Amino acid sequence: MLYGASDGLLLLSGLGVDPWDVFHQGLSRRIGIAVGTWAILVGVVVLVAWIPLRQRPGLGTLANVVVVGLVINLVLATVPAPHGLPLQLLAMVGGVLLNGVATGAYIGAGLGPGPRDGLMTGLAARGWSLRAVRTSIELVVLVAGWFLGGAVGLGTVAYALGIGPLAHLFVPMLAIDRAARSGDEHRP
Repeated sequence: MLYGASDGLLLLSGLGVDPWDVFHQGLSRRIGIAVGTWAILVGVVVLVAWIPLRQRPGLGTLANVVVVGLVINLVLATVPAPHGLPLQLLAMVGGVLLNGVATGAYIGAGLGPGPRDGLMTGLAARGWSLRAVRTSIELVVLVAGWFLGGAVGLGTVAYALGIGPLAHLFVPMLAIDRAARSGDEHRP
């Protein structure tokens, strides 16, 4: 839910969005289906691409495919777009920060990667550099989305520069220690 809300805030800011949402927004502008619905449809297509990679979805994977897109649509339908640069900047920064928290919570839960992250790790498991795979995927969807009419701007740059450090902060902070929760930790 946090991912969808953060994506919605970035979209509402009107200042540019993360690469995947540039793609979803471009598809929406070109074809007319809601951005969140495109996030769901693209998520399903990417999940199908897992089959030859032998990736296995988890509960979190399946929830990611549906919930993120539904929440994006809900936010866009119910939250008014900010007017004026200060409010747009606030929505953009809030969206990037919330996305960092969402990243930490979803990875920390350990219930399966989202379809886009699973594609990345599945390709990297075939011997390609994780950095090269992630960068290539992000650039392809960014350029495709931009050509389709998606918004590339300050928010895109803020996301690109901010998500790594935010994930670095929030992933360990929000990680669930499964051994401690199950009582399997070593006791003195």
